[in-house]
Amino acid sequence: MRRWRARAALASLGTSAALVLMAGCAGLEGLDNEGRARDVKAPLPLWPDYSPAPLGRDENPAVLAPVPGVPRIPSGDMADADASAVLDASVEAEGRTPPDPKAVRRPVLHDLTDDGKPDLITVVDLDPRNSELRVFSVRDQVVTRILALRGVLAGVELAAGHLAIREPTKDQRYVSVTDYVWDGDSMGLWDLTLDEARKPPYPSGAASPSAATATPLGGSPPPGLSPGRQPSPGLSQPPEHQPSLGHQPSPGLSPPRGGGS
Repeated sequence: MRRWRARAALASLGTSAALVLMAGCAGLEGLDNEGRARDVKAPLPLWPDYSPAPLGRDENPAVLAPVPGVPRIPSGDMADADASAVLDASVEAEGRTPPDPKAVRRPVLHDLTDDGKPDLITVVDLDPRNSELRVFSVRDQVVTRILALRGVLAGVELAAGHLAIREPTKDQRYVSVTDYVWDGDSMGLWDLTLDEARKPPYPSGAASPSAATATPLGGSPPPGLSPGRQPSPGLSQPPEHQPSLGHQPSPGLSPPRGGGS
C-alpha cells in the first residue's frame, strides 16, 4: 500500500512538472528581445540662468500707434481716409522716407476690428524679397496703426476676422502661419502653426477665399458701405515681379523668426 501511494505521488509530481514546463514554453513563444532599452533623459537646458528682457513697446508689431498729420475721421471708417496719405504719414513718423508708389501694392479694405467698419491693409515691397505690411484702423476718430510687420511674405490671408501671415521656413515644404485677431484692444497673436507651402498661394486668375469680404481700394465697396460712397484713391498697382515667398516685423519691431529672412 505504501509503495502504491509513493508511486501515485511521484506520478502526480511528474504530471505537474510537465504542465509547468509546457506552460512556460507557451509563454516564452510570444516574447521577443528588442535589445537593450535606450536611456530616457530629460532635455538638458543650456544657459539656464539666462532670461531675455521683456518685449519693448517699439518691438511689439501690434502696438497701437496714432498716425500724426492726417485728419480725424468722425465716421470711424477707413474708407473715408486717403490711403496714400495715411501710409506716407505712418512711415514718415518713424523718420523714414515715404515709399515709392510703384512699390506699394493696391491696399485692401476689410473689417478686422469687428466694429462693422472696414480697416485699411497695406503692403510695400521693399525689394524683390522683403515686404512690409501695415494695418490701420480708426480709434476714437484718430487714424491708428494697429499692426506693422516686415519680412518675406509667403502669403497674407483673411478669414473670419483673422489675419494670417504665411512665412517661409528652412524646410521649403512648409511655411509658418502666424494668425492675428483683434481682441478688443489690439491685434493679438491667436495661433502659430505650420502649413504646407503653396506657390503661388492661389492659382493665377483665381480669387482668394476672402474675395467676397475684402475690397481693394478703387473697386466695389465692401458690404455695409452706403451706396454711392467712393473709397479713397487707391495706391499704385503692385510691380510685375512680386517678392519671393515669407515675414519679419518692421523697423523697431520684433525681429523675424527662423529661416524666414
